[in-house]
Amino acid sequence: MHDQQPRRNSVDRSEFYKELDSLNLAPLWEVLKGLVPADPRPVAAPYAWHWTTVRRQLLAAGASISAEEAERRVLVLENPKLKGKSQITDTLYAGLQLILPGEVAPAHRHTQSALRFVLEGAGGYTAVDGERTTMQRGDLILTPFWTWHDHGHDGEGPVIWMDCLDVPLVGFLKTGFREEHAATAQTMSRPEGYSAARYGSGLLPVGQQFGSLTSPVFNYPYSRTREALHRLAQTQEIDPHFGICLRYVNPVNGDWVMPTLGPSMRLLPEGFSTSGYRSTDSAVFVLLEGEASIEIQDQPPITMHANDVFAMPGWSSYRIQALKGDCVLFSFSDRPVHEKLGLFREEKQ
Repeated sequence: MHDQQPRRNSVDRSEFYKELDSLNLAPLWEVLKGLVPADPRPVAAPYAWHWTTVRRQLLAAGASISAEEAERRVLVLENPKLKGKSQITDTLYAGLQLILPGEVAPAHRHTQSALRFVLEGAGGYTAVDGERTTMQRGDLILTPFWTWHDHGHDGEGPVIWMDCLDVPLVGFLKTGFREEHAATAQTMSRPEGYSAARYGSGLLPVGQQFGSLTSPVFNYPYSRTREALHRLAQTQEIDPHFGICLRYVNPVNGDWVMPTLGPSMRLLPEGFSTSGYRSTDSAVFVLLEGEASIEIQDQPPITMHANDVFAMPGWSSYRIQALKGDCVLFSFSDRPVHEKLGLFREEKQ
């Protein structure tokens, strides 16, 4: 009878592994299933930030540090599973920025793309590459990568918006650049409304070539978005997974407004509950109107009120229910990246 061979998994390979390590080599078989998992495994956790709590802390920050001193007076929405990384999900950054009357947040530019979604106040403005736009609640404002931008406030009371950036993606690719402007605020070279008039009316200049990957319209007013949602809710069938859902588009090519960030707005009629859904992209939701409930698989539902923010990691199955009134939710995700790389996948229940 032949001697029984030792089981492979009982073999002591520690000395061999030490030798590999000294040569900057590593055995793939020890980590293969972690590198190539059976399905996505985000580190980020589903998590909600409630407006009543966060707003109070923002105002306290306003009493503690000026916009000029801070450069950007922002409270980062930091996922509890990604402490110290300034990430709301594995691939997205979000923070709430406060500007007070008379303040200017100094001009700079960077390779990270940014969206501004306005939550409170009037009289604030953003200037992008020589054009200023006034902020109103619910407006979506774009700051394309490597464009000069500063923020200011000519009105009364606090103005607060959510900054939405692709910082983690740019950081992973090690392509981050940044530059400070010589002046605190840039000089305006175009009148307010110029970009909307030139590119946002469904008409484009004949013969003009567009080289940017970002939409030339940089303010998408909430009044126009809300009207579109209302009209569609009256005339078309409600999608069981999304309600009435519209994505913000680049009028030049019909693509997402930015190459890395995909914002959208949806309306759920009162009492409507979506069917279960998940997709590979990670997303951030903000409730603008109504009262809603977000239910994540195997977790108790979370009630959302106006201006509450919710982090949705990729491949998390969820449902949203409109509890009181018609609910309007803004969201942004990294879906454009998934689509362009051929990695996007969704599952509808």
